[in-house]
Amino acid sequence: MKAVLLPGINESLQVVDHPEPRPDEGFALVRIRAAALNHRDVYIAQGQYAGISTPVIPGSDGAGEWDGRRVLIDPSLNWGSDPRAQGAQYRILGMPDNGTFAQWVSVPVENIHDCPAHLSFEQAAALPLAGVTAWRALFTRCNLQKGEKVFITGIGGGVALFAMQFALAAGAEVYVSSGSAEKIAKATALGATAGVNYREENWDKTLRSMAGGFDVVIDSAGGDGFAKLPALCNSGARIGIYGGTMGKVNGLSPQILFWKQISIHGSTMGNAADFAAMLQFVNQHRIIPVIDRVFEMEAVNDAYARMHHSEQFGKIVLRIS
Repeated sequence: MKAVLLPGINESLQVVDHPEPRPDEGFALVRIRAAALNHRDVYIAQGQYAGISTPVIPGSDGAGEWDGRRVLIDPSLNWGSDPRAQGAQYRILGMPDNGTFAQWVSVPVENIHDCPAHLSFEQAAALPLAGVTAWRALFTRCNLQKGEKVFITGIGGGVALFAMQFALAAGAEVYVSSGSAEKIAKATALGATAGVNYREENWDKTLRSMAGGFDVVIDSAGGDGFAKLPALCNSGARIGIYGGTMGKVNGLSPQILFWKQISIHGSTMGNAADFAAMLQFVNQHRIIPVIDRVFEMEAVNDAYARMHHSEQFGKIVLRIS
């Protein structure tokens, strides 16, 4: 079969002939038609991820065919018995297991789901990892309710966009931030009320004057900007954080947290129940993932470069020929 191989850290990806996987008992062989990139794939290639083992076929997201059905894959493996948090054996498809950037992938049968009928293979491939991450942060962890006001940072990335789409479908009012005026404009065209550029001085005060306070905040950055979030919150608000691209938080005031009774919820990926609920919601509301660009498999290094430079608005997808 044809597959994308990461030979080693900081090495170019290669499209190679690779032996087809031989599924163990309880596993199935899925013919992949489209696969999507996540920041995780870029971090692994750059050596910025725990437990890296190469060579490996990357990729967590995939849609294709199995048993005469159009299917997509839940990339969470071995979550464990506690729905509150993943166990010690938890891992994500694509590292250390070979992933979806190949014509065939072996996955547990229980991780295979029917594609939403309204989605193409490319659209369906964009959904799994980012969709379940957004779902768990927004609903399982932060318990978003209809009519609440939501602030989502870093709009343009896959998880942030799904969080926006899900929140809007649930009847929330959504505000966003980005370092790009173009991305803010695209988000408002999709239904966000307004947005702010976090590169501008006093962006938080501008947002406060626009929106008042927020009931739910979804963040992927951390860093010093995170310390400004509690002041933007209403009493009883929930902050969900699923990433930390800006590093450690300095200047966070505990007084605001306890006086407003604000909860901070860490969130990673999602369990099988989260994934099933997310998929049902997508079907119910006929949500269509935002696709930034579709690359042919042979242009995988160009796809990685686009994600590395944060040029995308939506998911970057590989077509597996």
